[in-house]
Amino acid sequence: MGGRIRTYDWASTPLGPPKAWPQELRSALGICLHSSFPTAIYWGPELRLLYNDAWAFIPGERHPGALGQPARDVWRDIWEVIEPQFSQVLGGEGVSVYDQLLPMVRGGKVAETYWNYSITPIRGLGGVVGGIFNQGHETTERILQERNREEEAARQRRLFQQAPGFITVLGGPNHVFEFVNDAYVRLFGDRAYVGRTVREAFPELAGQGFYEWLDRVYETGERFVAERIPVVLQYPGAPAGQRFLDFIYEPVADDAGRVTGIFCEGFDVTAAHQGAQALKDSEERLRIAQAAGGIGTFELLPETGEIVVSEQFCRLWGVPPVTQVPVAYFLNLIHPGDRDAVVTGRSDLPARALEYVEYRIVRPDTRETRWIARRGEPVPDPSGRGTRYFGVTYDITARKQAEADLLALNETLEARVAEVLAERRLFADIVEGTDAFVQVVDPGYRWLAINKAAADEFERIFGVRPAVGESILNVLAHLPEHKEAVEAVWRRALSGEEFTEIAEFGDPDRDSRQYEMKYRVLRDADGGLLCAYQFVYDVTERIREQERLRLAEEALRQAQKMEAVGQLTGGLAHDFNNLLAGISGSLELMQTRMTQGRYTELDRYMGAAQGAAKRAAALTHRLLAFSRRQTLDPKPTNVNRLVAGMEELIRRTVGPAIMVEVVAAGGLWATLVDPPQLENSLLNLCINARDAMPDGGRLTIETANRWLDRRAASERDLQPGQYVSLCVSDTGTGMTPDVVAKAFDPFFTTKPIGQGTGLGLSMIYGFARQSGGQVRIYSEPGQGTMVCLYLPRLAGQPEVAEPTPELADAPRARDGETVLVVDDEPTVRMLVTDVLAELGYAAIEAADGPSGLKVLQSDTRIDLLVTDVGLPGGMNGRQMADAARVTRPGLKVLFITGYAENAAVGNGLLEPGMEVLTKPFAMETLASRIREMTAR
Repeated sequence: MGGRIRTYDWASTPLGPPKAWPQELRSALGICLHSSFPTAIYWGPELRLLYNDAWAFIPGERHPGALGQPARDVWRDIWEVIEPQFSQVLGGEGVSVYDQLLPMVRGGKVAETYWNYSITPIRGLGGVVGGIFNQGHETTERILQERNREEEAARQRRLFQQAPGFITVLGGPNHVFEFVNDAYVRLFGDRAYVGRTVREAFPELAGQGFYEWLDRVYETGERFVAERIPVVLQYPGAPAGQRFLDFIYEPVADDAGRVTGIFCEGFDVTAAHQGAQALKDSEERLRIAQAAGGIGTFELLPETGEIVVSEQFCRLWGVPPVTQVPVAYFLNLIHPGDRDAVVTGRSDLPARALEYVEYRIVRPDTRETRWIARRGEPVPDPSGRGTRYFGVTYDITARKQAEADLLALNETLEARVAEVLAERRLFADIVEGTDAFVQVVDPGYRWLAINKAAADEFERIFGVRPAVGESILNVLAHLPEHKEAVEAVWRRALSGEEFTEIAEFGDPDRDSRQYEMKYRVLRDADGGLLCAYQFVYDVTERIREQERLRLAEEALRQAQKMEAVGQLTGGLAHDFNNLLAGISGSLELMQTRMTQGRYTELDRYMGAAQGAAKRAAALTHRLLAFSRRQTLDPKPTNVNRLVAGMEELIRRTVGPAIMVEVVAAGGLWATLVDPPQLENSLLNLCINARDAMPDGGRLTIETANRWLDRRAASERDLQPGQYVSLCVSDTGTGMTPDVVAKAFDPFFTTKPIGQGTGLGLSMIYGFARQSGGQVRIYSEPGQGTMVCLYLPRLAGQPEVAEPTPELADAPRARDGETVLVVDDEPTVRMLVTDVLAELGYAAIEAADGPSGLKVLQSDTRIDLLVTDVGLPGGMNGRQMADAARVTRPGLKVLFITGYAENAAVGNGLLEPGMEVLTKPFAMETLASRIREMTAR
């Protein structure tokens, strides 16, 4: 770089020719050029750059063009970082930085670089700073290596943390915990491991060998591998008792090969160890059982013509112990007379090996002839290499001898034995041939018996064929959703429960079937459960027929309802024609008398018209009550107080020939009903009782609290619970069962023509059902009748009703109170607005829902909305009220309706601030209700 500096055209720069440079710059440059450490000088106001060979790699591709250039031009990419540092040095204060990040442009791209460097001021005469002396070196490679090592260490820790086995890292000769993963904590408990030694964290391991194994690995540097090592843990959170572990201790060495710690990884294999031990114990028990029971086992290998036999098998056949030999080895020991029954050729071996067969053998050790029974079964090879054939053999010589002896000694019993065997075969044939699905299962869920129909259906549903001796749970292991359901129902039966239920099985998209399943149990002489058995019938067609019957019954009920509607229509037309004739005639005569100026007779015709109108209203109420579409106004009611208030009216109605007795229950519960409708129902019952006693008698009105249990409630078609009963009984003529069955039908009456409409009891029935209760008739011909109303109990006490004032006495409106009246009938609007005007209210009228809602959504003052429920315009009164309450949340609403679905006013459950008044109504009642609502 000395040559480059000498040949550089410095005269063209503010520094001028080198001869004119100040002594301090020449001295500093001499130090720079003779230094082996990367060194640079920045001089002058523009901090022109000079540097040595060791520093030349630092500017990279900027070299050698950076020589003599201002620092700002050379280091544009990092100027924001170094400019404050240079300013500090120019102010006389040196700067040293370590691992400074400088994002330099290298190869056309910004690269992340790190540096250690110092910059110090170069002072001239008088101490003035004329330049900067810079030395440093790059640390990028070291920083990135350290970062990679940290990231790799973090990645390793994440891998260790997510490993399924337990992992720990121990450091030093004392085995200090440096790391443990979550699996380690779950197995051994949370012992605050890091920083503690193994002996401190696991004091209970003393004497169990773990300390010694760790010391030996650390001292020798040799790996230690352990399998099925027992360990006993004693720490909260760690599993109690003995556990078994598979683990490895791997020494960790430094670069010099010295052991600095131990890496440990392992698994808790307690369950596998216990399972293996259980299997070993089970195999030993099986071997003992086979030896004790004289049962030998074998596996047939048809592909090689060989057979693998057990020790007990060889003992049964009287041959020395062998393991795997050709099948002919044992075939030659079979009695010549039985050999054809056992096997006929090599190709038959697999099939014939599955058959149960009894045959004789000649033992080679004793030359004794013995009877042997053999049974085999195919088992799919788990490895998928075809089918394996397993079987058992056992000695039946004693049984055969007993059979022969029995045959010889009991030849006279042959006929009876044959008969018994035939009976058993007949029973077995019946069970096997029945369409019912029969299964017998032991407490271990293994089939003891299953008929063909059940096996076929089981295979159709689940895709696998069951066999006696197999476990239901194992057979359905590949169908967990079905296994759970089947296990649950058999668990009930195997716990001793006998029951019947209907369930659906099969693919719903293809052939889903309904089954009726009857479960019974079989017990031993001591009452212990031996097994459970199941009879199953496919009842799909029966269920479908029941559904068809239900639909037919529903259609019949609908037809009966339409017939009743026809009766209602005929009766209604008859009665209303009479009532309309009275109203129309009275009005015509009133008009005639007014024309004649005879005003004194108007009251008589007016009374006749009003009376007919009231009877028409009563008839409408009765019809609505029967159809259960009557709008009720339920209130908390004290039935005792209601009966007491009507007692005098009832006495006058029934006349002096009938003695009236009221039996009021003490502490009677309240009920939620419409009081006028209950009064009307009570009066109707008393009139019916009076008509049933033409020669006089006793009429009893009785109240009581009733607590109906499930059976009593079911008999009355009610839900179990608490009810208030109101019963009216008489000593009259009584009714036959046929009459009682029709008593609630509309227009059914036993009274002479003209003395009854047939709607009284039907109205009472509709009122009771709509109030959540019931009505029942108890009658004996010649003995009398009792009719009982059952009404649900209401918690709390009823309010005492106040009498309705006369219209002239009704309180007046306050200044500015406004009522919106919405009704599609102009006459009704006229009457309501006249009443409002009489009381001092301002009235606004609307003929339909949309018009009314428009007023309600304006800024007009509205203190009360009086509206019909059924309105034209696509919006009923309830919908209009609900929409209005969006902008007027506290709007008070009075529904006036002559006929309305209960849903329109909330099934009698109105929101706060809403009430209902049924048409026709007295003007005094309307005025009183309006004043009550606006005053709240």
